[in-house]
Amino acid sequence: MAAAAPTPSPFVASTRRFAPRLRSFLPPAAMSSAAFSAPNPSSGAGEETHAPPLPHSTLEIAGARRGLLSGFASLRAPYRAFPVLASNRHVETIFAAFTRSRPAVRLRRECLRAPDDGAVALDWVSGDDSALPRDAPVLILLPGLTGGSDDTYVRHMLMRARSKEWRVVVFNSRGCADSPVTTPKFYSASFTGDLRQVVGHVLGRYPQSNVYAVGWSLGANILVRYLGTCSNFRHALLFEGLEGEYDIPKAASARTVRDFDEGLTRVSFGFKSVDDYYSNSSSSDSIKNVCIPLLCIQADNDPIAPSRGIPREDIKESCSLLFQANPNCLLLVTPKGGHLGWVAGDEAPFGCPWTDPVVMEYLEYLQNENSPSTKNNISYEQQGVSEASGPHVTVNVQR
Repeated sequence: MAAAAPTPSPFVASTRRFAPRLRSFLPPAAMSSAAFSAPNPSSGAGEETHAPPLPHSTLEIAGARRGLLSGFASLRAPYRAFPVLASNRHVETIFAAFTRSRPAVRLRRECLRAPDDGAVALDWVSGDDSALPRDAPVLILLPGLTGGSDDTYVRHMLMRARSKEWRVVVFNSRGCADSPVTTPKFYSASFTGDLRQVVGHVLGRYPQSNVYAVGWSLGANILVRYLGTCSNFRHALLFEGLEGEYDIPKAASARTVRDFDEGLTRVSFGFKSVDDYYSNSSSSDSIKNVCIPLLCIQADNDPIAPSRGIPREDIKESCSLLFQANPNCLLLVTPKGGHLGWVAGDEAPFGCPWTDPVVMEYLEYLQNENSPSTKNNISYEQQGVSEASGPHVTVNVQR
């Protein structure tokens, strides 16, 4: 979650029409989750702050809009992790990754070519063009590191949203889910260019729809960074002065993500070292700059994205006049869950993650809030976009 100074980008043209429409996002962490939504002028944050609390205390909830969660049916029961599996965060993570059911669905692939000749793959639900109205809400799904449309957690969220008659598309990053590799540059935690192009593409195709997004792990990180800044980073300097720094053998034989990032990723995106890449790519630094409602869901025992990294001070309310948290952000922390595990709830242990019903209920809340009678344009002055220059968009991410 980070940002940098604004510079012209080949992707900017495609995003200018949708930027004023951005109203909400939702990110996950490992699948840590987060989501955002624009505040409704008729129900300010101050009123929601005093809404009734949840009837149990198994969840940590923070943020100015936390009161709205008290009415969610998906949060009425306490968080109950599945016995035995949740006793160890690594066991829960591995169990979910290898044994969670994968719903069957026919997908239609569309490849987008980036200005640098890179390619990403969009997987749409087959038949939706004729089955759904043109103004049906659109949900963009951003999988985690190396993930794609075949991942079980992605499929479950896709099927849940589709059952509500939402149009769903999975954004497969460069080289993921058999997406073609056409350039030396893949993707990274800091690179938001491909996402900008995808959102612009979706908005151009469905100009009457509200657009949402859900991200997991690395996908959530990219989404929150995208929300928190309109900048482009050092990608324009790709490969300049970096000849000879690639360590392909190290990347090819990497036993850890750090080794791979040191050998390839940090060089591709112009960072001096792997630590420089990590410190400048974290979405936690972008939270304070998010200007639309955002919900973040994180497991307290996540072994990949430790909860100590949550920027709580930028989210929770503060009485200090010297420090103000971002009123657009909402945080939900579960006591268990591992990394994208969340083996809990009515469908445990083989069904959807516990987070899915919460995320869907939040998305539907945003969709209702963004109905024509309550729409509230948000413009990005740093992009020179007028408030009335484009339709509305709602994006949701899970980290």
